[in-house]
Amino acid sequence: MYYLKTTAEFDSAHFLAGYKGKCANIHGHRWKVEVTVAADALIESGEKRGMVIDFGDLKHEVRALADSFDHALIYETGSLKETTLAALRNEDFRLIEVAYRPTAENFAMDFFGTLREKGLPVKTVTVYETPENCAVYEEEI
Repeated sequence: MYYLKTTAEFDSAHFLAGYKGKCANIHGHRWKVEVTVAADALIESGEKRGMVIDFGDLKHEVRALADSFDHALIYETGSLKETTLAALRNEDFRLIEVAYRPTAENFAMDFFGTLREKGLPVKTVTVYETPENCAVYEEEI
């Protein structure tokens, strides 16, 4: 089995609605996304012969995904009052609504699915919320 790994980072804010602790408040992180792709065999012909996937293609997709979440407030559907959202939009804040609680675990699963839909042979996605703490999501290829 062959594995390739790349990383990308983004800065964003989130909060955990209904949580009893510090993370109930809006706060930010420098998120790190680590993606591992896997293949049983290397490409046998053409310009990508001897590769699992072109590192440039892999890095491009992971970077684009990270960039799409960069410098935004990520919030779960229904977790903010409409008046709050209207005020934030009126101030031109960048808001990203997600259908899940914005935890490292859910980001890892979401990013896994997004990259798999793009045709990447994703093995694992690891999302670091802090340099010491991460969540890993994996499915069978």
